[in-house]
Amino acid sequence: MLNKEQIKALIPHRDPFLLVDEIEKLEPGKKAVGYKYVKEDEYYFKGHFPEKKVMPGVLIVEALAQLGATIALSLDEYKNKLAYLVGLDNTKFRKMVLPGDKLKLTCELGRFRRGFGYGFAKAYVDDELVCETKISFAIEV
Repeated sequence: MLNKEQIKALIPHRDPFLLVDEIEKLEPGKKAVGYKYVKEDEYYFKGHFPEKKVMPGVLIVEALAQLGATIALSLDEYKNKLAYLVGLDNTKFRKMVLPGDKLKLTCELGRFRRGFGYGFAKAYVDDELVCETKISFAIEV
């Protein structure tokens, strides 16, 4: 299990934009399972939406991309590099994510060579699929 400090050693994201709270499983260069604990006091709930708080879909995708970054940046040749999100394909949102939810994040890298690749990512709440996407990324040289 990786905690927030160990995650910060792998990727450059910091609060309030670090959206992965812990990683349960990590296979460098292959796949990972992590979690985001959606708290009532998240900064984005002040405006999205005050009367019905819903985690923005773009932030769910960002959490998935950050998990994907830990998979790639945990490889020795990419340590201390930046991974950039360069594309999304077939992104679907299936259910709202609300305060108090434990967002389970999964990502498995597909083709990945010379700093370019893609991953298949999914997010779940209580074993129910809430988001799925194909994430393309590039790592700085």
